Amino acid sequence: MNNTIEQFAATNKANLLALEGLATQAFASFEKLAELNVASSKAVLTESFSHAQSVLAAKDPQALMALQSGLVKPLAEKSAAYAQHVQTIFAGTGAEFTKAVEAKTAEAQKAFSGVMENLAKNAPAGTETAVAAFKSAFAAGQNAVESAQTSAKKAVEVAQSNFTAATKQAVDAAKKAAKIA
Repeated sequence: MNNTIEQFAATNKANLLALEGLATQAFASFEKLAELNVASSKAVLTESFSHAQSVLAAKDPQALMALQSGLVKPLAEKSAAYAQHVQTIFAGTGAEFTKAVEAKTAEAQKAFSGVMENLAKNAPAGTETAVAAFKSAFAAGQNAVESAQTSAKKAVEVAQSNFTAATKQAVDAAKKAAKIA
């Protein structure tokens, strides 16, 4: 019994450390996002005042139109770059969380497999069929978890690919719009 209490305490301590690591990663990502937002806000403010001064200094309507149409392309490119930075931050955080969850899942599966083996060894005579059925159900559950993890990874990859394609299309459309204007 004492061994069980020690195992329980060790497991709780390991889980607490894992949670602390994940929380630290989440705050680090939040910090990166906040820094990106502050830098972007500063840049937009500076560029806006610079553009306003240029507009006020325009001598004729053609110069004013050139300034306005010249504003679209860089704005679209900067918006796309900002979105890409945000996506990179989220993707990195998501990858770390996924890695941590997969590691914990593997640990739990290994520990539970050990418990199952111990149970099978110490099972009373005549319960072999029940133990075999339980082992079979456990294996099916493990397969379902692995299948779900694989599906989730594929979904994340598709979402990242779609986001990248949408960003590229937005930049291309902005470039075309700037050429037309």
